[in-house]
Amino acid sequence: MADVNRGNRPLSPHLTIYRPQLTSMTSILTRITGNAMLVASLLIVWWFLAAATGADSFATANGFLTSWFGDLVMFFSVLGLWYHTLAGIRHLIWDNAIAMDIPTAEKLGWACIAGSVVLTLITVVVV
Repeated sequence: MADVNRGNRPLSPHLTIYRPQLTSMTSILTRITGNAMLVASLLIVWWFLAAATGADSFATANGFLTSWFGDLVMFFSVLGLWYHTLAGIRHLIWDNAIAMDIPTAEKLGWACIAGSVVLTLITVVVV
């Protein structure tokens, strides 16, 4: 039977009710960076295929990837790669039931964010 009171029930708590927490935001960011790295890897594969295809194709791909927009995409790809790596290490720590309390989990979240920025800057400056 259809529930006639369905429209009168309160909705489940949602993002409009709960304050976003650092641990939930870093988890979402991990998923976003994982998908963004796919786009970056497709650009790199395009660059390699263009290099194997011929000089004209390579000039087009290389021109795009070395433009200001390509540099920006690659910079954020490196940032995403470092963040995703550090978040993966954080999840390996959590898989061993270590640092599961809220204050330590938040410290690990901030460490992932700060560490990815520092490692990205080191990568960009050194390489």
